[in-house]
Amino acid sequence: MGEFELIQRYFLPLAGQQKSRSLILGPGDDCAIQRIPAGRDLVFSVDTLVEGVHFPRNYRPDYLGWRALAVAASDLAAMGADAECFTLAVTMPEADEQWLAGFARGLSRASKAFGMALAGGDTTSGPLTLTLQVHGTVEQGTAIRRSGARSGDLVAVSGTLGDAGAALDYLNEASPSPHVAAVLDRYHSPRPRLALGSAVRGIASAAVDISDGLLADLGHILEASEVGARIDSARLPVSMPLKRLKGDAALDFALRSGDDYELCLTIPAERWKNAPDEIRKQLSVIGTVESRPGLFLDGKPCGGDTGFDHFRSRR
Repeated sequence: MGEFELIQRYFLPLAGQQKSRSLILGPGDDCAIQRIPAGRDLVFSVDTLVEGVHFPRNYRPDYLGWRALAVAASDLAAMGADAECFTLAVTMPEADEQWLAGFARGLSRASKAFGMALAGGDTTSGPLTLTLQVHGTVEQGTAIRRSGARSGDLVAVSGTLGDAGAALDYLNEASPSPHVAAVLDRYHSPRPRLALGSAVRGIASAAVDISDGLLADLGHILEASEVGARIDSARLPVSMPLKRLKGDAALDFALRSGDDYELCLTIPAERWKNAPDEIRKQLSVIGTVESRPGLFLDGKPCGGDTGFDHFRSRR
């Protein structure tokens, strides 16, 4: 099967399944066309996923289709953006029709779930690599940046942390227990917090998605904002499956492991007090921002390995 037949059969059907408010022209021409409404800013990000680095070798293609779009869309959630569309570049060793059908199926499910239209892309041969660029929009000047945290803000996180990192120890389980199945679901089917990200525009002072571990990603906010923070390990949201599987080590997974794709936010105390219950119930306050530089856990400075680094770590 040639490149253009491959695109026609597996990717063009995805282009018409999801409408975008701003996408004027999708796949078929040399470029896509996106028209941004007056008074809104375009927010975009690009992610590359490499086999053996970001996902295991011989990983199920339907899982990969979902994960590929989910991890890219999570960056839009961190900026408070409303998701619009995405482009996809696929590099693969061969045109394996069974693999392509599974990948397209997972990507289709994710596209519908996240409300994102396929705008275009490219295919080529080589080691299995996926690159996705995601586009979203926000009201002009309202995107949430990493640089907005201020002393006295609360530090909050969504969901539970550490589950996806723990799942790496169980990827080859043939008959997973309920607890193992729970953490595997967090790895195979991450759910970017798009609705929450949009809801906290005007409430959160800074945000980042937790892709490389809480300590590492919170550190990005602190560096960009030129502040420090103290967090309380007793307040970290840790799931029961993770506690049962990892015992005392569960805390370390919650602090340092990646792939959760939850949000870490800083919120001024008064805004938190007045935030709608629908937002407050999705978040756990785990600490406070302070003017003194550095990140402190239970009063002690965090040092050493804080999370994933592409040139120092391997998942």
